[in-house]
Amino acid sequence: MQTVELDRCRGMRNRLGAWARVSCLLLATASACGPVEDASEPPVLQAQVQASESHNPLSLNGLSFNGLSFNGLSFNGLSFNGLSFNGLSTSTFRSWFQSNPAVADEVMRYIVRCAVPAGQTRTYTHPTSGVTYTWTGALGLAPAWAGGSSAPLLEQQLVSACLAAHVNPYGVSVPISVLGRGAQGQPIPYTSEELNAFPKQESCFFGNLFTGQGLHAGSRGTLLGQDQSSARACAVVDSSGSQRKSCAPLFFVGECARHCTLDPSGLFYSKCRYAGVEYRPLVTRLRDQDIYRCGDGSCQVTESCGTAHWYNSCRADCGLCR
Repeated sequence: MQTVELDRCRGMRNRLGAWARVSCLLLATASACGPVEDASEPPVLQAQVQASESHNPLSLNGLSFNGLSFNGLSFNGLSFNGLSFNGLSTSTFRSWFQSNPAVADEVMRYIVRCAVPAGQTRTYTHPTSGVTYTWTGALGLAPAWAGGSSAPLLEQQLVSACLAAHVNPYGVSVPISVLGRGAQGQPIPYTSEELNAFPKQESCFFGNLFTGQGLHAGSRGTLLGQDQSSARACAVVDSSGSQRKSCAPLFFVGECARHCTLDPSGLFYSKCRYAGVEYRPLVTRLRDQDIYRCGDGSCQVTESCGTAHWYNSCRADCGLCR
């Protein structure tokens, strides 16, 4: 599948920092927060700046639950040093990364995508294996934290919402459009072509992993019939009003409109309030073709074999169970 999730970056001038608490929430087994500097060891990271793109960058979602719940967002040395040379060269970051390089690579791919502007990358070389990992920026939601500073509240919320929006329970790539306002109130750039290509209003996402307030997802009204399914099952609901798949640590809050205030543009929400706390949310949109239907001739990852014409018993696409 072509990599097309309209993650936009330009114009975001918010901040991000207290990265220390993000993983304090996600992994209770870790012991201490904060980076440990080790000036005696040579640096193994370099930040590279590439030519800016003239259009909003395209990327895809597929962050796994293992990645979202992996101990990485506060115990990895990024808490106080951010996504700068100092942050990725600490001994705590190295220890975290080496504990599970495959999952750490996945986590960092989405962290950088959400926080760092397009045209920039972050690169880390594993000191033992010599393997170099390069992660590309896209949305630029956290310029302060991306530059090595601590995170202000709105950047914490925006990066948390961005990570939540990229979670996919099936680990497959589904194009999505991401809309909302940055920490300074400016909208994430979009075009009429984008809105037309992604007509399905899918979900809202908000929360704050940095402060231990968790991640929340709501539905914007896209209903799935009994024969329909979507790989974006965490917040796309069926006719009962329930999400198709439980997606912890995402907590489903029902309809977005119950908790969120619509932006004057009508395209997204300006704020959401839950349990007495106000958040800056992001919303997502889907293409029509990413709502699957039993009988379309393809056995999707969201469908299963059976005897009926339902998404979870789709003989037409997936055959009889054997």
